Amino acid sequence: MTTTTMTTATAGSRLRRLPRTAAVTDTVVTMQRNLKRLVRTPQLLFFATVQPVMFVLLFNYVFGNAISVPGTSYVDYLLPGVFVQAVAFGGVNTAIGLAGDLDSGIIDRFRSLPMARSAVLAGRTMADVVRNLFVMLLMIGVGTLVGFRYHNGFVPAVASVGLALLFGFSLAWLFAFLGLTLREAETAQLAGLVIIFPLTFTSGAFAPTSAMPEWLQVFARNQPFTHVVNAMRGLSQGGPVAHAVTLSLCWVVGIIAVFGPLAVHRYRRG
Repeated sequence: MTTTTMTTATAGSRLRRLPRTAAVTDTVVTMQRNLKRLVRTPQLLFFATVQPVMFVLLFNYVFGNAISVPGTSYVDYLLPGVFVQAVAFGGVNTAIGLAGDLDSGIIDRFRSLPMARSAVLAGRTMADVVRNLFVMLLMIGVGTLVGFRYHNGFVPAVASVGLALLFGFSLAWLFAFLGLTLREAETAQLAGLVIIFPLTFTSGAFAPTSAMPEWLQVFARNQPFTHVVNAMRGLSQGGPVAHAVTLSLCWVVGIIAVFGPLAVHRYRRG
């Protein structure tokens, strides 16, 4: 009786531990699946990189002489804002991809498999982090060609890139929930743009918030895009960063804490 009880307890313990290992393994597998899909459809990667590069070149050469930024060149001011915009558009691609997977039926096949429920979403968002890193490295190269420089050392520069990736990771969960809710790629894309464009252009990404109307400045100074851009500028160009970094991390944690469980719950409900 005692032996049977111990055996049952041991088996139960293994079953309790197994889902954690399975969740990690399933997440890695689904991440690899999304990365392979990106490599095998180069047009997706092409358009994911062309758009932010176009923003770098257009804003720098069209608005570079029209927008005055005291104490720094416009290209050094601009690039952190374009980085944040790029990872935000990466989140829109998360919504489009999940909505497309729902439409194709692959999500239903995933649900029928003995795999962790969170792995499909976690793998998708982690793959998007890798894609965002590639896009950011490409933009840094293009920005360097047009005069962008990191003036605050190597470690703060890496921290600046890491903060952008963290913010993009948090937005990926928001847009994962959006894609699973809307269930159509075209609708998810339009809804994502409706969210991204107002937040980007009413932030300090491309121009100082002090140039905006007073009624808009209150919102512009306190929204997450502005906090992340200000933190990235401080890390890359120098200056006080503790307050902006703290607020940025609070937004990252808050977005994941809210939309991570919502996305997983939506996925489980079907």
